[in-house]
Formats: sequence, C-alpha cells, structure tokens
Amino acid sequence: MSLMKSRWVGIAARILSLLVVIAITVFVYFVADKAPQLAVYGYPGIFVISFLAYATVFFPAPGVLAVSVMGTTLIPWAVALAAGAGAALGELTGYLFGFSSQPVVERVKIYEKMVEWLKKNGVLSVLVLSAIPNPFFDITGAAAGALKMPVRKFLFWTWIGETIKMLAFAYGGGAVLKILIEWIRSRL
Repeated sequence: MSLMKSRWVGIAARILSLLVVIAITVFVYFVADKAPQLAVYGYPGIFVISFLAYATVFFPAPGVLAVSVMGTTLIPWAVALAAGAGAALGELTGYLFGFSSQPVVERVKIYEKMVEWLKKNGVLSVLVLSAIPNPFFDITGAAAGALKMPVRKFLFWTWIGETIKMLAFAYGGGAVLKILIEWIRSRL
C-alpha cells in the first residue's frame, strides 16, 4: 500500500472511530432512563447497565448503584463479573476517542501526564485506575488508544480492574444496606 493511501486509511479509521464514540454516547443518553428496568434481567441486565454507564465519554452515568443493589439480591461475585465485563466493554469508547482524536487530546495537560504514566507503568496504570472509582478513567482510555495499546490488553486489564471495583460495590452495597436497615429499625 502506498504511503498516501495508508495515510488516508488511518484518517478514515480515526473518523469512523470518532463517529462510533459519538453514536454510542448519544444512544446511551437516549436510553439512560431505561437502564434501571434492565435490572430485572439479572446478570445480563447488570452487564447492559454497566456497559451503558461506562460507554459515555467524559459524561459520567451512574452504574455502580445498580451493582450495589443487585449485589444484595444476586450472588455478589457474579454481579461483579457481569458488571466488570460490561464496564470494560463500555470503556472502549474512551479508547476509541483517544485513537480517533489523538491530535486534539495531545494538547490537554492531564492527558499528557496520563500518557507519561502509561508509558512508564503500562498496563499497571490501566489496572489501578480502572479498579478505583474515579471520573478520569476515560482519559486513561484515551491515552491508551492514542498510544495504540493493543485493544485486547487494554480490555483485559480494564476488565480485571473494573471487576475488582464492582466486587467492592456488590459486596459493599449489601453491607451498607444491612447497616442502614438495622439503624432504621433501632430508631423505630
């Protein structure tokens, strides 16, 4: 393939990636109010809720609340696995955003720091930052996409980190609910 044709294919891939990110984000906001109804579908419902919550780029959507609640009625570790997988797939939008808009995001200071951290720590950065609740993981995904981290590697370590985080919410939700119920009963 000629250099000129290769360049146009790269530009087309970036434009297509950006359009996919925009389409998914718009879709999520149109169906976001329907997400709680998916909880009745158990583990597949939690998967879809997590995917929708994490598929938005730079606009957080609540998803861990559903995980906390479902962790009280279903098997918490299974809820975490389903939610972690949905969240990891949802985070692909941040990755695609970074891949598609590399020239734009390269000029953002926090993004520059994330790129440095990813270059220095690699997948450890992805694992740690996906395992803790933070609104900045989209920047991690964008940096990973811009650095062309292999998608399988990004997805795997994001899934591990998200599953760890979802385990805490699935088990913690039940514990917090139990404490609240006992506190309310003691006050009555």
